[in-house]
Amino acid sequence: MAFKPSTAGPSGSSAQIPPQQAAIVAASDIDNEEDEDEDRDDVDSALGDDASSIVHSITSSVLNYRTIQGRTFHSEKHNHMYFIPNDEQQLQSVDITHHYLTMLIGDKLFLAPIPDNVQRVLDIGTGTGIWSIVFAEAYPHAEVIGTDLSPTQPLWVPPNVRFELDDCTQPWTWSAGSFDFVHMRFLIGAVADWDELLRQAYRVARPGGWVQSCEPSVDIRSDDGTVAPDSAYETFWNMLYRRATEKMGISFKPVEDDVQRRAFEAAGFKNIEVRDYKFPVGGWPADKKLAEIGQYVQLTMLNDVEGYTLFLWNMIMGEKAPGYAEALARMRKELRSKKIHGYMTCRYVYGQKP
Repeated sequence: MAFKPSTAGPSGSSAQIPPQQAAIVAASDIDNEEDEDEDRDDVDSALGDDASSIVHSITSSVLNYRTIQGRTFHSEKHNHMYFIPNDEQQLQSVDITHHYLTMLIGDKLFLAPIPDNVQRVLDIGTGTGIWSIVFAEAYPHAEVIGTDLSPTQPLWVPPNVRFELDDCTQPWTWSAGSFDFVHMRFLIGAVADWDELLRQAYRVARPGGWVQSCEPSVDIRSDDGTVAPDSAYETFWNMLYRRATEKMGISFKPVEDDVQRRAFEAAGFKNIEVRDYKFPVGGWPADKKLAEIGQYVQLTMLNDVEGYTLFLWNMIMGEKAPGYAEALARMRKELRSKKIHGYMTCRYVYGQKP
């Protein structure tokens, strides 16, 4: 990656509470620019390898993945039917997402004020393992465990990190009071019972330990009307995610439904903090850093908008329903347009176990 994420504030504490984010303003001349690369369908990830320290081999199982129209999804051994693929194309987007989320919160890995001498850390839904790996490099004295439904993590990792196959929607097997910090990010579409998830996190956290959750609102909207009612953003992307909540019985609106805050409160956490962020889709903002973040958001979606929508389209519209390829093409065109000032939001919630 092009930068080293910050993990400590100037006072030596591990995180500072940031001010609430201001409105995103579009660059004044952006609507006069031509949209670039309208005919290009493939985007290459330019991210580097974060696992650059002394490494250690891990063993992963070979699983029988589900295949849907050439894309692989996690094994049927798990009860939960997660909607996002686990193949290389999607994993590139996972790493890019880590990059822009880190930038979004001030080049930090987390917001919770964990101590510098943190000993044991649990990363739920680790994906490619990138957060666990970068954290382990920044805190070489800490033991870091990352869990996911699929063994999609690298085989060579820092010696203080390991990965386990686990379904966070099933009873957690760790002992009570095992971890100083529990980190969860982008579990949208995977969790039906957020209260139970946070009860489990509360149980395994040590007294005084912290739990942090980051979840997105995936509705693409605009403040200036440039996301039109007949746009692909609205009629394809937003439609699929709104209807998925009804079809699957799992909230795809964690921010709108305020599931994180309510679950933290119900579990018994104290010192709960909530931080909301807007992140642009595309490089349209006047602010240079937000424009760069928006370009990474654009990149992750152009890289695999199919991966984010294929399962949902088949479930909602039907596997042989016409119009999917055309909707993808319209979506890609809008993603490249600098005249559409779309954005999504995400919410960070963290709390401390008494």
